[in-house]
Parts: sequence; structure tokens; C-alpha cells
Amino acid sequence: MTEAAEPPDWMQRLAKATEDIDAQVFMRVPRAPSDGVRKASVLMLFGEDENHGPDLLLLRRSDTLGSHPGQVAFPGGAADPTDDGPLATALREAYEETGVLAEGVRPLALLPELYVPVSGFVVTPVLAYWEQPSPVAPVDPAETAAVARVPVAHLADPANRFRVRHPAGYVGAAFSAPGMLVWGFTAGLINGLIALGGWEQPWDATDVRDLELALRATQ
Repeated sequence: MTEAAEPPDWMQRLAKATEDIDAQVFMRVPRAPSDGVRKASVLMLFGEDENHGPDLLLLRRSDTLGSHPGQVAFPGGAADPTDDGPLATALREAYEETGVLAEGVRPLALLPELYVPVSGFVVTPVLAYWEQPSPVAPVDPAETAAVARVPVAHLADPANRFRVRHPAGYVGAAFSAPGMLVWGFTAGLINGLIALGGWEQPWDATDVRDLELALRATQ
């Protein structure tokens, strides 16, 4: 059997940079309560396009979902009792939401757990490289409205970076992508990945926009 090729240098550097990091690299997270939390995973899947370089797989949740409707996210979700750990959860959810085939994905690292108070989940981000990309699309339109491979260069472009203010007062990172506004938990993860991967460029962190207005601008 032919040995699989190593991930590209940029992907290996990113994986190396995640070793022994603290969760605070991604966002300020409160300590999870000792009980009553649910486990979840997200798949931070990097691929590479010969025209646009490294990219990330993102999806937009259906507007009819009961939780986080219309939000942009990494593939992922709650752990099932039959899942053999966070990686199994992330790969299963990615397949169910976007059609990603697990055999084409090379897992590289499990990142620190992050507690998300608004949903009560403790989330494990799974860093992976897409060795053999498979066709992706919304598997169930009632759950996933859109799927896209977004170039890292687009996300790192200062013109596409700003912050948003939620009506509840929360202010956090945001990214403008074609037909999408990335904010909240997902934007926090991307913010950290861009810094760790060496793609960071100076951008205007004082540009704070009303969340509802920013969302309307993407429609």
C-alpha cells in the first residue's frame, strides 16, 4: 500500500502551533460547570485549492432550526452515546450535514475544550486536513442551508474583518464571506486559527457594527 503523503507545510505548521495551547487563544471562555453540560465537537477542516490556496469548510444553518438558525458554523454537533470520542462525533456530524467522507480526512489535533454557556455544550474543536476532498452540499435542507469552502486568504483579508455587537451587548470578531456573516463561536475559532497559522494581517478592531445590520448586508 502506498504511504499517504504528508500534509503541506502550512498545515503542519498550524498543527504544530496548536500543541499545548490554552483555550484563551480562541476566546475567553468561562469554566464549565461540574455537571449538566453536554459534549459536542466541530470539524475545522482545511483543504487547499490550486487557485486560492488554503480554505476552510463552513456551513450555514437552516433558518428554520430551533437553535442558532441561519448562523455560519463549522460542521459538528452533539455527541451520540455510540460515538467513540470527539473525532468520531465531528466526522459523523460533518458527513450528516455536508457529505464529507471520513476516509478523505486526516485528523491532526484535538484542541482544548471550550464551554459555550448559551448552549450548555462543552465543544472539542478537531483540526484536520482534507487529503481527498469529496463533493459537499447540504444533506438535509431542513438542517443545513448552504455549504462553502472559504479561502483563508479571504477570511484574513483586513477588508473582510470587523467586530459585531449583539443586542445583548456581546462584542466579538466577525468575518464577511460570500453570502455569509461569520460571527460568535465560529468567528472566535477562525480568529485564533488565522493567528496560529501565520496569516494575520493588521485590521481595524475598532470597526464595530450592529449585528442585525451586518446580517442584512450579507442577504
